Parts: sequence; structure tokens; C-alpha cells
Amino acid sequence: MTVLRRILSITALAAASAAMPAHADTAYDKCVAKGVTNIDYSTCGAAMIDRLEASLNATWKSVYGGLPAEAKPALLAEQRLWLAYKEKSCAVYSTGVFGREGQVLGSFTCRAKVLTDRIADLEDLGSG
Repeated sequence: MTVLRRILSITALAAASAAMPAHADTAYDKCVAKGVTNIDYSTCGAAMIDRLEASLNATWKSVYGGLPAEAKPALLAEQRLWLAYKEKSCAVYSTGVFGREGQVLGSFTCRAKVLTDRIADLEDLGSG
């Protein structure tokens, strides 16, 4: 591994670790603390994303269901655009530039941020 690649890998790991508390959940933190391998960390991240996706879906149903009929088409169109964005977001971590740690830590914390931000946006919309 080149020195530059090693520095990028360490930087990505540190950045991912710093980002975790803001977007990770307690179950993820406990899982990662017990992890030893990248497979362990990837399993922890995938489980966290599953939990966030379930939360997003519940929030969506609640907010969308509570909107007046005339607002629903606009929110549905927005959600479709957001879903396309979500699927493309965080792809930089799969390039290998940030090493395997970036793939198993950075990609999941990045995706967690995308999901938690959307959940918060929907919750704000639902409370307005």
C-alpha cells in the first residue's frame, strides 16, 4: 500500500468514526465495538441501514397519509427524485480511494446521514 493510500485510508477511517455519533444508532455503536473484521463492520452497517430504511418508510407513511390530497402529488414527485439521489449517494466510498475501511465504515455512515436527513425533513413537513 502506498503512503498516500495509507494516509487516505486512515483519514477516511477517522472521518467515518467522527461521523458515526451523529447518524449512527446505539445498536450500531455496540455492534461495531464488538466487531473485529471488515465483514463484522459491514454487517453492523447493513443492519443500521435496514433500521433507518424502516424508520424512513414509517415516517413517509405517516406524513404522506396526513397531507391534504392537493399536496400529495408534489411530495410524491419529490420523493421519487430523492430516492434516485439516495441510490447514487455515497458512491465515492466504493471507489477504493478510501480503502476497505471507507467501504465498510464510511459508506454506511454516509448513507445513514442521507437517511436521517430525509427522515428529519419529512418529520418537519409533517409537523408543519
